[in-house]
Amino acid sequence: MLEKDPASAGTTTTRTDADAGVLVGDIGTDDATSERPAVGEVAVLAAVQDQIVNPTTVKIARGMSHFGEHSAGWSALALVGAAVDKRRRKDWVGAAAGIVGAHAASIAVKRVVRRPRPDHPAVRVGVGTPSRLSFPSSHATSTTAAAVLYSGLVGRNVVPAIVPPMLASRLVLGVHYPTDVLAGAALGGVVGGFVRRKLNRNRSSR
Repeated sequence: MLEKDPASAGTTTTRTDADAGVLVGDIGTDDATSERPAVGEVAVLAAVQDQIVNPTTVKIARGMSHFGEHSAGWSALALVGAAVDKRRRKDWVGAAAGIVGAHAASIAVKRVVRRPRPDHPAVRVGVGTPSRLSFPSSHATSTTAAAVLYSGLVGRNVVPAIVPPMLASRLVLGVHYPTDVLAGAALGGVVGGFVRRKLNRNRSSR
């Protein structure tokens, strides 16, 4: 599903390359709109897409998008951990709560900031989104919180393996600016670190 702003109906048509499976361009009837120069973060996002967008990266990014939607995939993994690791069940449930809390925090910030998602002919959008609000990336927030919490539970730093791919996937799909994913990662790190310290204190007091 490709995202399209309802407000642009009648002025812009999007098309999908059936073979590549990616959005390959916008056909605009408004010359002023189609000739808008890409500047600032739009230019950065477009440059990133030029370098890393291809059918494989889009397919992977879409899978990650669905997995991380509403923090569902990461929360589910924590609940699986609770079912398997009965000795630390409370810790895994606490991690799931922390991941959901991080996601909720990102939604709260989005509703305050109300930054629109990227909307420029130079940016290819490769997936639908539940809202038009962009800052911060909720996927980046919940993923980073999950990585921080999981690192404490498995005794190994999994942040480098989990966080960068999710952040990159949001740029591949064109649904966030670079500062959206960086802010989301920072917020997720703060929330995840707070919950992890709390879990450690609870564990030591048992």
